[in-house]
Amino acid sequence: MFQIRVHGRGGQGVVTTAELLSVAAFLDGHEAQAFPSFGSERMGAPVMAFCRIDHVPIRVREPVAEPDAVIVSDPTLLHHVAVFAGLDPDGYVLINSTHGWEELGLADLHESHRPERLVTVPATEIARRYTGRPLPNACLLGAFVALTGVVAMDCVEQAIRERFSTRVAEGNIAAALAAYERAGAREEALDA
Repeated sequence: MFQIRVHGRGGQGVVTTAELLSVAAFLDGHEAQAFPSFGSERMGAPVMAFCRIDHVPIRVREPVAEPDAVIVSDPTLLHHVAVFAGLDPDGYVLINSTHGWEELGLADLHESHRPERLVTVPATEIARRYTGRPLPNACLLGAFVALTGVVAMDCVEQAIRERFSTRVAEGNIAAALAAYERAGAREEALDA
């Protein structure tokens, strides 16, 4: 089973990120589940959402304590919430940021984990460019697919189309593809 924990703030699309990922996984032929965890339910409050993907039915229903991947939608949470709790050194980390690991105060994480599985992507900036709104969720999905290969990108596109109206979907798909290409280009640079 592949388990993902998404961290962000209320209003950033954290719950939608997990839901779209689970739909994309289902469309890709996997079993999947997604659900949120809220503290105080208000805009800007820390929020977590979880997604599990497997090839067999998923029976567990508790929060993801030992994720295979962590997605951080809001980097201001990095030193205030235990976003990396339970993450194995072989785990994946995707952070919405324009900064590098040292600038984020995460040089230790970069040294203790596999660097090819750690990516920062300026998802909010990409989202603004393609959708006109600072909602990074579709971009993070695109970058996540490039980083992990857990689901196919065309399944993410289909999940977005099923969720949103045509105009909104097309902007989000363009943003997701831009982030996918950016994260993929980074992977190619590491392989060279």
